[in-house]
Amino acid sequence: MAKSRTLFVCQNCGATYPKWTGRCDNCGEWNTLVEQIPASTGNSAVARSSGAVLKPQTISSIEADDKSSRLSSGISDLDLVLGGGILQGGVVLLAGQPGIGKSTLLLQVTAHIAKTVPVLYVSGEESAAQVKSRAERLGASASEQLHFVASTSADDIATTIRSGAYKLVIVDSVQTLTLGEITSAPGSVSQITNSSNVIIQAAKASGTAVVLVGHVTKEGSIAGPKVLEHLVDVVLQFEGDRYGGFKVVRAIKNRYGSTSEAAIFEMAEQGLTVVENPSAALLAERQNADGSVVLATLEGTRPLLVEIQALVNPTNFGYPKRTASGFDLNRLNLLIAVLERRTKLNLSDKDIYINVVGGLRLADPAADLAVCMAIASAAAGRRLDEGVVVFGEVGLGGEVRSATGAPRRIDEAKKLGFTRAIAPAIGKKNAFVTGVKDLRQALIDYLQK
Repeated sequence: MAKSRTLFVCQNCGATYPKWTGRCDNCGEWNTLVEQIPASTGNSAVARSSGAVLKPQTISSIEADDKSSRLSSGISDLDLVLGGGILQGGVVLLAGQPGIGKSTLLLQVTAHIAKTVPVLYVSGEESAAQVKSRAERLGASASEQLHFVASTSADDIATTIRSGAYKLVIVDSVQTLTLGEITSAPGSVSQITNSSNVIIQAAKASGTAVVLVGHVTKEGSIAGPKVLEHLVDVVLQFEGDRYGGFKVVRAIKNRYGSTSEAAIFEMAEQGLTVVENPSAALLAERQNADGSVVLATLEGTRPLLVEIQALVNPTNFGYPKRTASGFDLNRLNLLIAVLERRTKLNLSDKDIYINVVGGLRLADPAADLAVCMAIASAAAGRRLDEGVVVFGEVGLGGEVRSATGAPRRIDEAKKLGFTRAIAPAIGKKNAFVTGVKDLRQALIDYLQK
């Protein structure tokens, strides 16, 4: 009897090898190769000769169906991120670190949708008793159209979706699913790829909306093969500090809407609640001290006022320490180099710590000027005047460059009682904006106390 041939597949990138090696040559990861039996592909020559000629149609002749309608999640901000709600027949991937509130958010959404249409919640991680306990806490246990099943079989879940009995199916999580034809362990590249593919095909065929819950790696990226993000229609990233602070849901891929929107939540005893005025909440406990600067930023298209805190301390070792919470560390090192070079501020023997208050993580280039001014303020022991907000991108030459959405940032600052903005000079004169051309001018003119 012929011995079955096996391959070793990298669980990080999907590369295959005829024998085991400690390190994947394709992605460079160690100890990620798992032995698998390849699926039989049959005679490729026969497969090529058995195809049929496709019958295309013009775009104008395609008739719209009822699958284009959307299900409202009951949370207006989340509907905005999704592009108007959950599209029937669409597949959404929701990923976030453990404990941040993915299951809580989805149970709240399903409880609202189940008031009008049947919904199925499939869990491969929790028992029925555990889910019921959380549903009772969230007030979601009274719905008669919200059904639950504990299963990890992708075949069974896909068959249930194809039946068309449910308008929305939640699968928590895709890393626990298995296909009977594949022998590898749950969470492997082959299991995730094939299981999600079977469920997506069932969703498209039946017009059922499906939400897949995904895990993340320790670096914060979505666990599993990258092809999973390509297969689904919408990818939502759940970010924030799981122990406190604000939590942000943003779309990093959306075939049916914008990727520039964000929903901001706060965890309460009754579940996740939308933060109506996040700027006021973020600045409620602020004290105007040295190293504290208010940044006017954009979270998607929503303007926010965020406090940037900096602490500069003489280092006790030969190599100064730089730490950033909520801000990119490489960008921080670059801004420190610009400060030293363009303003003659000596920071080579100083430990520098940056914190974005509220647990938010900034990806806005216009945060550069606020970070630089916070560092300079902490190093010189001087503070900015009350009622001043800051925004602007800083170039390598020390120049302050324009920021997108400046009118929205200014309107948000005015709404909360701020009187002036230190920002790049805009085209038409604005009494609220004090335009600065370079970083040196900003520090000399406004760090006087």
